[in-house]
Amino acid sequence: MSLDADTDQGQPLVAHLTELRDRLLRVVLAVLICALALMPFSSEIYAFVAKPLQQYLPEGSGMIATEVASTFLAPFKLVLVSAICLAIPIILHQIWAFISPGMYRHEKRLAAPLLISSVMLFYLGLAFAYVVVFPLVFGFFSSIAPEGVAYTPDISRFLDTALKLFMAFGIAFEIPIATVLLISAGVVSPQKLREKRPHVIVVCFVFGMLLTPPDVISQMLLALPMWLLFEVGIFFGRFTENGRKKEEDQ
Repeated sequence: MSLDADTDQGQPLVAHLTELRDRLLRVVLAVLICALALMPFSSEIYAFVAKPLQQYLPEGSGMIATEVASTFLAPFKLVLVSAICLAIPIILHQIWAFISPGMYRHEKRLAAPLLISSVMLFYLGLAFAYVVVFPLVFGFFSSIAPEGVAYTPDISRFLDTALKLFMAFGIAFEIPIATVLLISAGVVSPQKLREKRPHVIVVCFVFGMLLTPPDVISQMLLALPMWLLFEVGIFFGRFTENGRKKEEDQ
């Protein structure tokens, strides 16, 4: 094989790697800008996230910091994660822009609606975790505290639990997008997914067990929406499958 042939085959790979690097740099830059913008409000952001827990603490008490640097590291960590969440539209856009050249025409027509839907579903997952899950989970933990034990969680431990719930629900709410993409690409059909429904339900509850604190409430609140969102993905996936088949027949 000639040197020219090797160069021709290697060039697309180099171009893809260069594009991937450029898009990753844009993502990192967007996150850094958002983090710098949010840094002055780190205390306010932490107070907002902790509000669902604060209402269940004993009157006149608050959370504690058991580590020397917790009062700095916990808000800083929250600001960084908040910056990632705020930059999600840019992050998802860069992902879509990178994979779109390899899509079929019917898939490219879905790019904009799926991009907007994925952003909205991610934020909807965060809102669901904050409004519905947090009060139930923290209320449950505070109610089972043994008599004579003051329920005063550590700020770092609380933040780890809160961020775990946020990310679990934010990602779980992307299930319809993933389902539609798999059907649109012809990897699987809606009929096959319906046949696998019992297995999917089991997987949802396994993920609910692994991604949430060890209580039944949060596990159920993650597993059930995951299953329902899977059904939503199958429903809309039928339309994308019909569009793909029509385009293949032309």
